[in-house]
Amino acid sequence: MRLTGALTSMSGRPLDVLEDTLQSTVTVHLKDGEQFTGVLTGYDQHMNLVLEEGEDTTVIRGDNVVTIKP
Repeated sequence: MRLTGALTSMSGRPLDVLEDTLQSTVTVHLKDGEQFTGVLTGYDQHMNLVLEEGEDTTVIRGDNVVTIKP
């Protein structure tokens, strides 16, 4: 997984960076070119992500993620 933008300027391991980004709006780009924008509300050790936008919740499998941008 490649972290870009402000996320790369943060020090720490990828899971630490995700922890620091919780409750922030992010845009996630996937391998198939699709992208999702929402508030990062959760993740796990496999970097599966939970994004919320309004009443919609999206769970993204970590191995599909190419970039995460704040």
